[in-house]
This record gives sequence, C-alpha cells and structure tokens, in this order.
Amino acid sequence: MSCHPENFQWEHWSFENVATILAHRFPDSFIWVVKCSRMHLHKFSCYDNFVASNMFGAPEHSTDFGAFKHLHALLVNAFRLSQNILQSQTTTHGFSKDAKVSARKSEPQSVPTANGCSSTEREKDCECSNNSTMNFTIPSAVGAVSFTLIGFSKGCVVLNQLLYELKEAKKDKNTDAFLKNIKAIYWLDGGHSGGSNTWVTYPEVLKELAQTGIEVHSHVTPYQVFDTMRSWIGREHEKFVQILEEFDPVI
Repeated sequence: MSCHPENFQWEHWSFENVATILAHRFPDSFIWVVKCSRMHLHKFSCYDNFVASNMFGAPEHSTDFGAFKHLHALLVNAFRLSQNILQSQTTTHGFSKDAKVSARKSEPQSVPTANGCSSTEREKDCECSNNSTMNFTIPSAVGAVSFTLIGFSKGCVVLNQLLYELKEAKKDKNTDAFLKNIKAIYWLDGGHSGGSNTWVTYPEVLKELAQTGIEVHSHVTPYQVFDTMRSWIGREHEKFVQILEEFDPVI
C-alpha cells in the first residue's frame, strides 16, 4: 500500500493500522480483520467470498449466497488456529494459561488529513501504552462468546449481504445460534463503486434486522454522504436510518 502511487496517502487505514485502532476502541475484545478475496487494479476491494460482485467489487446482493456460513467458518477456523498457537507457546515457553502479550507502541508518523479525520486524532486512536497488556485467553468455542461486526468503507457490502440473508439464516439451526451471539453491527462510512445499493433501504429486510435486537451503529463522513457525484449515497443512508428508527432498534 505504501508503494502505490495513489493509495500511499491512505496508508493509515491499512489492515494493520485499522486493527490497531479497533483494538484501542475495543480493549477487551479479540480483533479479527477479514481481508478481501481480491483487489482489482490494486485499488478496488472485492469480497467475492461473501457476496457476488462485478469486476470492481460492486455487490449483487441475494438472499442465499452463504455469507453467514462463510463468516462463521472463518471465525471457527480462526479460533482453532489461535488455540493451537497459544498451546504451542505454552509448551515451548512455559506461558501460563492466562499469558499476557505486551502491546507495542506505534512509532509517530506524519500522516496527511483524510476523510475528515486529522492526523492528530488518528495518531491518538492508534496509540497504545508500552506498559499495557492484553489477556490472551481464547474462548473454547465460537458459540461461547458475543460478536461485534464492523464494516468499514467497501467492507460494508458484507454487512449488507448479511442483512439480505437474515430471514433464511434464522431457519438454519447452526447459523441462527451464531446470529444470536451477534450483539452489535457497525457501518462505518459505507461506499462502493456501484451506482446504487450502498445502503440497505428495503423495509422488509431492515425489519428482520430490527427483530433480532442487535444494536445498530451507523457512522458516516462528508466524503461519502455529501459527494455530489454520488448523491444517492446520502439519500440511501438517510432512508436506512429513518426506516430502522421506525422499527425502534438501538441505533
């Protein structure tokens, strides 16, 4: 990313830095950053494993693509790998079950202002104390923990696909059990290269979301919702919030 002629200016929003920001915001949680399956022209993220997409990653939503099952499988595998790593460390280094891993403080960087956030604010978000520690005990099973799903920019197409699958997902015993462990969903400045459907605006789909009791958080910036060349984004976001408020979820 740092070597890309255009994208270097957004390096602060790399996978590693986003993970650091989220770890700072959710200090008592494990953070899993899901990478897109392909990057068209080294610029357009495409989440083909979660939703049917065109060449540039614009989604073609459906009710049965399998995004919930794929996400659940990813998490199950991630937990298993983490357990294996920690067990190996315990054997090799004699770590206790509640081994603690020190967080390293990021080196200060000179980062240009982007998406309405000053470099000072972003550095503050990434800052971790040299003396801080993180309890690294892995839960024994995915079903034993609660989840917060966060979509950022293009990643919001995955959250949207999950909404379209909600009704069918509730009919599957395993998927429904996973669904019941999702406590909150965050949409962070959603956007993609398509000409519509940046936000879900179908009342019947949003009603399914409201009925789950999942907390809904929506955060946007002028970069997306006030872009005159993509005016539908702002209108769709307003409708998304309006419909959900009518169903009275926590938003």
